Amino acid sequence: MSNLYMMVSVTGRKYIPDFTEYYKENNLVCGVNTFGRGTASSEVLDYLGLEDDDKGILFSIVTDETWKNIKRGLSKELNIDVPGVGIVFTVPLSSVAGRRQLEFLIGDQVFERGDEAQLKDTKYELIVAIANYGYNDMVMNAAKEGGASGGTVLHGKGIGLKQAEQFFGVSLVTEKEIILIVTKTEQKNAIMSSVMKKAGTDSKAGTILFSLPVTATAGLRGFEETGD
Repeated sequence: MSNLYMMVSVTGRKYIPDFTEYYKENNLVCGVNTFGRGTASSEVLDYLGLEDDDKGILFSIVTDETWKNIKRGLSKELNIDVPGVGIVFTVPLSSVAGRRQLEFLIGDQVFERGDEAQLKDTKYELIVAIANYGYNDMVMNAAKEGGASGGTVLHGKGIGLKQAEQFFGVSLVTEKEIILIVTKTEQKNAIMSSVMKKAGTDSKAGTILFSLPVTATAGLRGFEETGD
């Protein structure tokens, strides 16, 4: 059995083309690029050898074996160990909505499906929905019909969209919106099912969905009391 992970790469904008090309060379055909800004103090930045510049954030799906290979190359080819280049980390996935979506996300990586959840005792899940730009309301309305109480929307840019046509028979727009929804584990399937039915890849939203286990939370007391 293989495990799936979301690999998150945070680096300066100037390094994004290098990271993107390296991942494509290693058959990571799907990813989303969004941007942010570092918040560390100048003293910390100086100590670590970092610059206070805009950051690029790349999201990709990897298996255990792919991550081992990628990790080696990050040091040898992208100098990830040099201060200021960036950081890369992985988070275990608990599920992916739809077989075609799974095949698209993992590309040519070897994956043997096992139990859906790697961390079975988690009380909450983070649902990640990647949709075409301008359709976050369609996604959120569908999610709320499935039991979600709300979400957070980020703006990003799709990578590997040409490959999407092979799986879904549609041309996906470059601009993307990433909708993050925290929900109780027992409500996850209903929410994901509702989104796939009303705003999935066959709709104008073209949404791809997967979920991540949440191992610790803070500030969700009201969430628990209302049962939303």
